[in-house]
Amino acid sequence: MKRAVSISIGSSKRNKTVEIELLGERVRLERIGTDGDMDRAAQLYRELDGKVDAFGVGGTDLGLRVADRWYPLHSVSRLVRDVRHTPVVDGAGLKATLEKRVAGVLEQLALSLPEKTALVTTAVDRWGLAEAALNAGFRVTFGDLIYSLGIPIPLHSPRSIRLMAALLLPVLSRLPFEWLYPVGEKQGQRNPKHTRFFQQAAVVLGDCHYIYRYMPDDMRGKVIVTNTTTPEDVQTFRTSGVRWLITTTPVLEGRSFGTNMMEAAILAAAGRREPVNYAQADGYYRWLDGVLDELKLSPQVQELNA
Repeated sequence: MKRAVSISIGSSKRNKTVEIELLGERVRLERIGTDGDMDRAAQLYRELDGKVDAFGVGGTDLGLRVADRWYPLHSVSRLVRDVRHTPVVDGAGLKATLEKRVAGVLEQLALSLPEKTALVTTAVDRWGLAEAALNAGFRVTFGDLIYSLGIPIPLHSPRSIRLMAALLLPVLSRLPFEWLYPVGEKQGQRNPKHTRFFQQAAVVLGDCHYIYRYMPDDMRGKVIVTNTTTPEDVQTFRTSGVRWLITTTPVLEGRSFGTNMMEAAILAAAGRREPVNYAQADGYYRWLDGVLDELKLSPQVQELNA
């Protein structure tokens, strides 16, 4: 049996282990959270290096892909600097390939929406979702400055995101990651903020932790596009009135795993052992697209409220 392990600096309460059939192989998926302890995460990578078929980096990113440019997060790279024998992915491959495929689903749902407006909570982390919303013809608000930096200034064009990334990410990438993103127990805390941007959008796309943390209590009739959802997340969305929940990764035993976990599972099943370099990954993305076609993976749609 192949083994793919996601070591996350997120909450250990979200840990899960399942076994799936993938590309004709049996694969064991394991998610291990360290509750924000980056030293513990680095230790686990060292201990399991060479003993598992693929690693996923959870609760954080090795870098951010904006358009065709890769921005490494230097404060995170130390987690995996001692890994020598096991390929490491953080989900960027599936964010660049699988998440773009949600555009077709959005085009269909748009027929029943009052208006084609969308909020992408953080485009620099979910460029594929941003492209999907734009390709589906939505008027998009990008919340990168709002929800990552606490600056209530919405952005409205891909060009503005690329410019912001070029100016800020070389500096922000050297800050401690927890300054930019909730880690550990903070991932389970609600803190509704700048909710008017949620209220103005018919569709909200982005990282589940950002959406859960900042959305208003009333989300009646809205569509959420995300992943890494637990049954508790789904119940919160249902209680708030969300109509449709779209997860870009499959729902397995009641939850959708993160892109890092699923990307690691694909590498493990395929027996791909060479290191993944996201800075020069065009060939890797083409390979992933081919695997996704073979697997016939597509976004999963759940109707939470009729």
